[in-house]
Amino acid sequence: MRSFVLAVLLCWSALASATPAPLRFSAVDSWAMPVAEFKENRLVGGIVHDLIERLSQRLDLPAQVQVLPRNRVELALRQGEIDVRCYISPKWITNSGEYLWSVPLLQQRDLIVARHGTDLLASPEALSGQSIGTVLGYTYPRLQQLIDHGAIHRDEARNQDLVLQKLLAGRYRYAVSNALALGWFNRELPDADQLIGVATLEEEPVSCLVRNDPDLPAQRILLALSQMKESGEIDEILARYR
Repeated sequence: MRSFVLAVLLCWSALASATPAPLRFSAVDSWAMPVAEFKENRLVGGIVHDLIERLSQRLDLPAQVQVLPRNRVELALRQGEIDVRCYISPKWITNSGEYLWSVPLLQQRDLIVARHGTDLLASPEALSGQSIGTVLGYTYPRLQQLIDHGAIHRDEARNQDLVLQKLLAGRYRYAVSNALALGWFNRELPDADQLIGVATLEEEPVSCLVRNDPDLPAQRILLALSQMKESGEIDEILARYR
């Protein structure tokens, strides 16, 4: 009897001390600061890093981040390898209705950018005949028809920072960048070297999605993200990188 009681107590102790399963997040390796900072294929800083860290603290759950190529993330979701994907819009993925979506957390503003002194563009159609710096694997809906008809040519780089570096070096006259990355890139450049936005492509609210799985605390995650937005915690994270 004594050994039975001891065994029960040991089981209870093991259960009480068990570490909860981590929430598995994705990060896209083509992101650049201030969205994300990577070292040795690990997410170590940036807006998404801080968002994951704060969310994990609110939920009192450990976080595990997989750094993946952009074209691998959706497959990882479908195969149940990750649970939460942040900095994403329903317009950017197929089958968006399969997932649960948080409230919009911030705005992604995509711009046509050029070197200092370039005139503003009346419309994307004015780019006809140009090579445009773009991120490998990214889609740009407003430019797609021009690309499909050969009116403009994509000159691709592995991530957003490299796209802007090539523009600064004169590899092409125009590139696409989100406003956050452009502001970060310009931080330490003299005024005469700073890149400028010459046209707006589109502006899209971005959120986090959660895999619709009964084994996940999906509603807790969505509620925590909503509270972070309402409390100003998301704005506080963004302010750190502006």
